[in-house]
Order: sequence, then structure tokens, then C-alpha cells
Amino acid sequence: MVSGVPNINELYVVFFSATVFFVFLSGFIIYFIILYQKRQIQHRTESEAVQANFRQEFLKARLEMQEQTFAHVSRELHDNVNQVLSFVKLNLAMISNVDSEQRLKINENRELIAQVITDLRDLSKSLSFEHITKQGLVKTIETEVNKLNKSGIIEASLSVEGDIYPLGEQSELVLFRILQEALNNAIKHSGATHLQIGLQYGAEMFNLTVGDDGVGFLPNSLDNSTGSGLINIENRAAVIGAVATVNSSPGNGCNVNVTLNLLQQRIYIDGNHPDRVS
Repeated sequence: MVSGVPNINELYVVFFSATVFFVFLSGFIIYFIILYQKRQIQHRTESEAVQANFRQEFLKARLEMQEQTFAHVSRELHDNVNQVLSFVKLNLAMISNVDSEQRLKINENRELIAQVITDLRDLSKSLSFEHITKQGLVKTIETEVNKLNKSGIIEASLSVEGDIYPLGEQSELVLFRILQEALNNAIKHSGATHLQIGLQYGAEMFNLTVGDDGVGFLPNSLDNSTGSGLINIENRAAVIGAVATVNSSPGNGCNVNVTLNLLQQRIYIDGNHPDRVS
């Protein structure tokens, strides 16, 4: 061998060593990239979980405040306003020394006050958490349908499919509030003449549907004020782990569907499952 010139074996050794080094370096780089991606995914997942938890807690707090407000208004209507109106009605009945025409007017006013008392009593019950949970979802909705039909504002019908079972106080309360929001939207904006409410009780799934024959709309075209009712429906459904979908198009009315998967039901991100809002 010529001095200073590497032989073939030495070249093989150098080449092999360089190959091993680059393979090792490539493997290290790939491992580092995979580890970095995993950490990014884990960080993103944790961040999304924190945000979801915050949204759940925010919605829960807001619903608690709303229910407290409803409860306060309900008590005020029942304990104060109704009592005052009852007192006025009683005073009218005690008026004497009037002619027949005046007596007729007094009786008409007493009948109007009696109707207002009945309407306020129904309103108080629809706002009361205790009354809703005591009656149960189906009975409460039947009362609401009867009240709508008696008012003459809109014609409403209710259909119930499957064997009725309790969904939990909180779930039934939230579902009834969703129904109230859907009814309010239909009465105020749809121009509908008929509402169809459906309750479907399945072994693993519960569905609430509210459909109207109104003018319909494009969901993406609603502004903040008009679309707030639909947002409220979606937010309320999220609190009990349900999914709310709104289907509508111009001339085809609107259909609100709330699906509650009883096997996957999740109220709070940490797994707590209380039956009461507050």
C-alpha cells in the first residue's frame, strides 16, 4: 500500500460510519419532530378542554342567573300582583247603590280582572322551577300548548312517541326553556299559523322537535338581534350535553330539533352530573 493513501477497507469503514451517523441523525430529527408534534397536539387538546370547561361553566352560571330571575318574577307575580288584583276584584264586588248599566260595567271589569289573574297565574307557573319539575316535561308542555290554543295567537299540537321516562330535573327544565325560546321565536318572527311539537322517547335517545309553517329564513343571514334566540337554544342544549339543530329556508317554515343521547349525556366537562341547575 502506498503511504498516505487509505485502502479500500478504511474507505468502507469511513463510509459505513458516515452512513450510521446520518441515519442516527435523521432518526433523532424525526423523533424530535414527532415528539414536538405530540406535545403540540397535547397542548392544543388541553387548551381546547380548558376553553370548553370555561364555556360550560359560563353557560351554567348564566342559566343559574336566568332561573333565579325567573323564580323571583314568579314569586312577585304570585305573592304581590295576583293579590292586588284579587283585592281589586273583591272591592268591585262590594260596590252597591249602582244602576243596572253600572253594575254591568262592574261585572265586565271583574271578569277581565279574573282573566288577568288566570293569565298571570299561568305565567307564574311557566317561570317557576318547582312547578315545572313537579309536573314533569310532558305535562308542562301540554299546559303550554293548551295556553297557546286558548289564546288564539297560534294553533299548536303535541305528539308523544315511546314510553315516557324521566330525563332528570335539570335536563327537563332546560328542554322546556328551549321549547319556550322556540315558541317565542315562532310567534314573534315566523308569521306561522300552526306549531307542531314532538317528543320522541327512545331507549338510548330523546328528541324534541318544534316545527312551524311560517315564512322561514336563511340561518346564516340572521343578525345578532334576530339570531340570538337560536344561539340561546344551542347554548342551552350544550349545557345538558344535547345537540340542537335548526333547519329553515324561505317559504318552508322552521324546524328545531334537540337530540339528547342518553348514553353519551354529559353536563359538565369534569363529569359531574347534578340534576338541578342551582
